[in-house]
Amino acid sequence: MKKAHYLVLMIMLCGMLALTGCSKGGTENATDTGGKQAQTEPYKITLVYPATAPKDLQLVQEEMSKYLTEKINATIELKPIEWASWDDKTNLMKISNEPFDLMFTASWFSYAKDVAKGQYLDLDELMAQHGKDIPGILGEDFIKGSRIGGKLYALPTKKEFGQGFGFLLDKKLVDKYKFDVNGVKTLEDMEAMFQTIKDNEPGVIPIVSSKFTNIWDAANYDSIVANLSIPRGSTELKAVDTLEDPKFIEFYKRMHQWNQNGWFDKDILTSDADQGMNMIKAGKAFAVAQSLKPGKDKEMSITSGVEVVQVETAEPFTTTGDAQGAMLGISRTSKDPARAMMFLNLLYSDPKLLNMLYWGIEGKHYVKKSDNVIDYPEGVNADTQGYPNPGGWMFGNQFNSYLWVNEDPNKWEEFKKFNERAEHSIALGFAFDQEPVKSEMASIANVEKEFGATLKSGAVDPEKIIAKWKEKRKSAGFDKVKAEVEKQLAAWAETQK
Repeated sequence: MKKAHYLVLMIMLCGMLALTGCSKGGTENATDTGGKQAQTEPYKITLVYPATAPKDLQLVQEEMSKYLTEKINATIELKPIEWASWDDKTNLMKISNEPFDLMFTASWFSYAKDVAKGQYLDLDELMAQHGKDIPGILGEDFIKGSRIGGKLYALPTKKEFGQGFGFLLDKKLVDKYKFDVNGVKTLEDMEAMFQTIKDNEPGVIPIVSSKFTNIWDAANYDSIVANLSIPRGSTELKAVDTLEDPKFIEFYKRMHQWNQNGWFDKDILTSDADQGMNMIKAGKAFAVAQSLKPGKDKEMSITSGVEVVQVETAEPFTTTGDAQGAMLGISRTSKDPARAMMFLNLLYSDPKLLNMLYWGIEGKHYVKKSDNVIDYPEGVNADTQGYPNPGGWMFGNQFNSYLWVNEDPNKWEEFKKFNERAEHSIALGFAFDQEPVKSEMASIANVEKEFGATLKSGAVDPEKIIAKWKEKRKSAGFDKVKAEVEKQLAAWAETQK
């Protein structure tokens, strides 16, 4: 009897061990992102990003969902929001605690503010468990530059690591006047072109938008806040006030002269790069300023339907803002952060998924000409396509993107060279926390609205407007902000030793 009782206990114990083993195996499968379907409940991942919803959004979403179901037992909801509506709609989503998983963010698009409000999750542990391919693909500098207070709250797109600076030009006019775009190195070279267009092309604006002033600033300063910046090439971790910098003042004197020459468009205070491209397409403009990278002109020619060429007026430069220039964060309202990270891991490591998001469905939205070269299907062009690229620079690993037939086949090699030659700011990785001076920053922002756009338009003598700007800025609490910047820079410098 004792022997039989002992045998029953042994059978029960073995059964319990077997069940434990099964349970353990299931958990391992659930965290696997190497191609096996996760043994978890199905989950819908919501991806929120700024873009116009294309006609064939639903078709692409369904195709991506089929693939994701195989990979991580998930489906996807693509949720593009118009740029003009982005702030209002996403702020409402955040305030109302609406559940969603992933959202586009950037240094210039409220990343630091949202982090301060606790909107995004800390990703280090999630990445270690469910995004193991990502660190090796992004590299140490990209990840370092994306941190705030030492923590990682969003993952950057693997793309150009820095900005190039210059213009996109209407190729028809470049060819007509035999401009040597390869010889352009300085603003003086551009000025000769602008004057030629002004003299010989009635009805054609030499340059649209004051965006070039932003690009020039970014090429010459690592901007922190409130015109406090670290000059490019500085070997000292010290912020200067650009409103007192002779180089800054001389540049804006030049912009004032450009305005007086009649080179800018009449809507310079409000026009943007998109308007510039539309005017070039309509034959009403010659140039628009752009942040540049290898092949930017080819990309813009494809998406806009007008052939443009690019000229670089400054060597590439990398700041914290560039590292954080395009990112995806996992929302604190996500119901399955692990699955969201699995999806991110695929965006960096899986070319098939990435190119579905970028270009749509093979055979319908594009056709392959070779393994990684594509073109429009017969009868389709930039104006009639059903799924225009939402902005590949916003997602994952751009180095895995297909190339179009008119692009340089060595484009991604050129990107690597571009990243290697980009000069890094001495403050790469530093992010200013505005919380201690948020009321002063709000007041200073109002002062900047009053003077900044007018200065950038070149409409007035810069020395006159800068004097008034500095006076009002001081009353708004500039000295306190400057002291806080110096304090935080010093503290950050200690952590880099």
